[in-house]
Amino acid sequence: MTTSSRIFDVVQAMSGQKNVIIIPRPYLQFFGEDQQAYQLAAVLNQLVFWSGCGGRDDGWFYKTHEELGEEVELGRDQIRRIVTKLESKYLAGVLDTANRRLNNGDKVKHYRLDGDKLIELIFPVKKDACPPNGNGESAEPEQQNRHSETADVPFDGNGEGAVPILYTDLNTDPNLQIIKPSCQPASPADGEEFIAKRLTREATEVVEHLSKLTGVTFELSDNNLQHIRARLRNATATKDEMLVVVDHLVACWLGTKFARGLNPSKIFSSEKFSSNLLAAKAWDTAGRPACSSEPATASNDSLIDVTERDAAYRRYMSGTISQTKPSDLELRVCKAAGAANLRKQNSTFAISRWNSIWKEQAQRGNQGAAA
Repeated sequence: MTTSSRIFDVVQAMSGQKNVIIIPRPYLQFFGEDQQAYQLAAVLNQLVFWSGCGGRDDGWFYKTHEELGEEVELGRDQIRRIVTKLESKYLAGVLDTANRRLNNGDKVKHYRLDGDKLIELIFPVKKDACPPNGNGESAEPEQQNRHSETADVPFDGNGEGAVPILYTDLNTDPNLQIIKPSCQPASPADGEEFIAKRLTREATEVVEHLSKLTGVTFELSDNNLQHIRARLRNATATKDEMLVVVDHLVACWLGTKFARGLNPSKIFSSEKFSSNLLAAKAWDTAGRPACSSEPATASNDSLIDVTERDAAYRRYMSGTISQTKPSDLELRVCKAAGAANLRKQNSTFAISRWNSIWKEQAQRGNQGAAA
């Protein structure tokens, strides 16, 4: 076991008391002047604690936003934003998250912490020497009277540590030095520039996903990326949630009169996105059922031959439709599926979209026959 691993075990043992909210001072110091430093530190403290209680060899453990909120007295939405901030700004490469299904089928947020990397961030190794000061000289401790008593290091008017002092007395090793480095720590690697690049990268993935599903190549321009970046920066939604929104709207709108709304600026605009996100979450939770742009009725559903529909889907995907005598309905559905580029989509989306197209075409055929 490495020294850092041992330290992390100790940190785990101190974290997550039941009846009090403990916020270790090193966590607060790590988050510095962030206005949410206390919330960030409180949530990190609980994640550190629960990472040692998961019981899995791969380090993953799960905790709902509601449960974390109860432990640190924060709301569910606050927890979601704090976790996103930890993952993207402060603990990139240290805190991994994933939405995984439990044995009962429920999707729950899972977490995994890299203990060694966390220790390196919270307790960075201090180098032996500091860089030169403003005079081009190395910062060195000042020697005081060897008989002086130990005392706290004072702070200057800027809130920074004063120059380091050598503390000794008659009963201590004369060579022992307790030094507070005068050099300032380097700025975090994941600063504003890093965050901006990450937001752009995730926004690009969302646009490319939309392009893949619709068969339309959307430019990776600021106009197409700006709304997605804004939603990510404000923690309105995560990248994974945005991908679900895209899946849902494409499944419902592609090949219909609403398809013109399948573009980044409309899907992710501030006035539309909240409702799109709510609908997509409900659709995903329900198992991604086939959806239609037209209201469904019991009478229309009863007219659909599910066996014929599913067999036609298999023929279409395998390219064997020419070996049979397809019905007019099947031909119409295959034509619409081709326009939707269905063969190039993942199976979950393709089946959902095929069922939706089949239902729409069946309804149109019935309306034509009635006329």
